[in-house]
Amino acid sequence: MSKPSTPFERSEYQQRLAKTRAAMAEAGLDVLFVTDPSNQAWLTGYDGWSFYVHQGVIVTLDHDPIWWGRHMDMMGARRTCWMSQDNLLGYSDHYVQSTKHHPMQELAEQLRTRGLERLRIGVEMENYYYSAKAHVVLAAALPTADLVDATGLVNWQRLVKSDAELSFIRKAARITDKVIQTAIDHAEPGIRKNDLVADILHAGVTGVGEDWGDYPAIVPLTPSGLDATAAHLTWDGTPMQSGEATFFELSGCYRRYHAPLSRTVFLGTPTEDMRRVEVAQMEGITAGIEAARAGNRTCDIANAFMRVMAKHGIERSGRMGYPVGLSYPPDWGERTASIRSEDDTILQPGMVFHFMPALWMDSWGLETTETLLIRDTGAAQPLCTVERKLFVKD
Repeated sequence: MSKPSTPFERSEYQQRLAKTRAAMAEAGLDVLFVTDPSNQAWLTGYDGWSFYVHQGVIVTLDHDPIWWGRHMDMMGARRTCWMSQDNLLGYSDHYVQSTKHHPMQELAEQLRTRGLERLRIGVEMENYYYSAKAHVVLAAALPTADLVDATGLVNWQRLVKSDAELSFIRKAARITDKVIQTAIDHAEPGIRKNDLVADILHAGVTGVGEDWGDYPAIVPLTPSGLDATAAHLTWDGTPMQSGEATFFELSGCYRRYHAPLSRTVFLGTPTEDMRRVEVAQMEGITAGIEAARAGNRTCDIANAFMRVMAKHGIERSGRMGYPVGLSYPPDWGERTASIRSEDDTILQPGMVFHFMPALWMDSWGLETTETLLIRDTGAAQPLCTVERKLFVKD
């Protein structure tokens, strides 16, 4: 069989595994069962649209990890994982969507076969793809194991990106520039939103030069007018209209790595109030970027932005950013640190955040965001290059 198409060298995965094992040892874990698709890919290279069935990675302190999943998807593991075929396990289809059998019963047998059934085993309990039923079945099948919550353990190891990862994120950022510019250029009165989104998706998948586009973890968010007062609406077949603002929250994706960006387009003449808020938002973003320095905290970014908002008499609360990198649906955030006033995570070089201090007002929304790289010295670097402003088209 030909060599698997892993995106990184084996040494990169070994470094990731070493970080994970150190975190496991600190948490007192003998075994870790990883179900988050992003964490699976980060540790093993596995890349497939199979996370709708039960699958995961078994990590111990002294052996190569084991990818475990549906038998037909084990073939995909052979094409994408760096481990030997002996470390790729597949269960039969009679476990899939069955009322009599559950894949966690088969997983328990695999753990027993390896003498792991009496150990302290970490599971990602707050994860989209590890269901309540899965946990109940696994616990019943492993009565002598100590199952403990290890949510976020791998996620936190992903926070500081390697040089190889940063190279992928920069490629994603170039694709992001292209998809955002496509949205800006094609937005006009009368164009159906679904047709505009088709142009956006085409731009993202074709990519830039030799850097092809992968599917992003979040679909294009493109609400207009009153819909833009909400954060996470997608699109419909309604024609765009004059007198409305539309924000585009999009990301290019290169080999599962993201660099999200938002820009807002107004068709017609913006109100004085929107222009006033734009000035405040741009000033606040600049202040936030200046605070995004190694040694500062994530809350310093949020507080810098909030001080500007308070000066302008604008109310804004809640989270305004999160780490990004390698992700699968339904979210391109890494679910660890947050850019908000109560989070004191220390910023380190190599961290990458989507700084998104969007403003959702009573009758319109203004989303302007940046993907920021924390550098060794100085303020953070915005990785995308689209001009930071409200785009107005007559």
